[in-house]
Amino acid sequence: MMRTVTTLKELPDVGGLIATGMLTAVGRPGAKAGLPARSLVVEKHHQDAGRLAAYNRVCGFTLRNQVPATWLHVLTFPLHAALMVGRDFPFPLAGVVHVTNHMTLHRPVTLTDELRIAVWSDNLAPHKRGVTFNLIGEIHVGDELAWSGRSNYMAMGATTDAPAPPPAARLSPPEVPASQLWQLPADLGRQYAEVSRDSNPIHLYPLTSRPFGFKRPIIHGMWTHAKALSSLGPRLPQTFSVDVAFTKPLMLPTKATFAADEADGVWRFAVARPGSDAPSLVGRVTDPMP
Repeated sequence: MMRTVTTLKELPDVGGLIATGMLTAVGRPGAKAGLPARSLVVEKHHQDAGRLAAYNRVCGFTLRNQVPATWLHVLTFPLHAALMVGRDFPFPLAGVVHVTNHMTLHRPVTLTDELRIAVWSDNLAPHKRGVTFNLIGEIHVGDELAWSGRSNYMAMGATTDAPAPPPAARLSPPEVPASQLWQLPADLGRQYAEVSRDSNPIHLYPLTSRPFGFKRPIIHGMWTHAKALSSLGPRLPQTFSVDVAFTKPLMLPTKATFAADEADGVWRFAVARPGSDAPSLVGRVTDPMP
């Protein structure tokens, strides 16, 4: 598909985009209009060392010159949000649910690398509970693809005539006892919002999460994803692919367990509430996928 490319000078302010998304939620064209054939690009992004340090602290990463793979996802999110608040995007920003995430770190990225960040959407597909679509991100260092990501979202209750995709293989949790117990304080959603710049009200306060059906705020799934990778620590290879499924929200404050095991070079991991048989996140780390 040919896409119109819009180049921005810098990453936009996510807080303003979320507010715009709330105000423009009504009157969206719906799935029948399809996804917009356009991409957004920032040609030269210089990373903020202070913000990266704060992100690492909140998510449990050790501060070093090489940046976490999930940090690179955070850098694509402002462009994803800008894409979704466009009037040609079929679904409201506040009305979609993050279902799965795939990312590949093709080469190590350092704090001083100048980044080219590009995003677009694709793969509108029916689902028994609505319609799914992908938000794609790519980050280049020079001419080299350094990181790529695919976030699958669902618009609940929407319909489409697009063909159904083949069923995806489900991620399975490791069959080992939990090795870590995490404490998730009541303000963790606000801590993550500050470092990620994703200030979705569902993650902030009981007052702001109740309109979305949650008595208390829920932690951002990408915090859980990042915390899981930081818990693997030096066991992660220099380059890898990681897939996660977000299966059940964690309401704050709470505790969560982390379990992981490795076989034949593949790490499986899961995050769950203590004593629960239903994980909140299931993931897998493999060799880099093309």
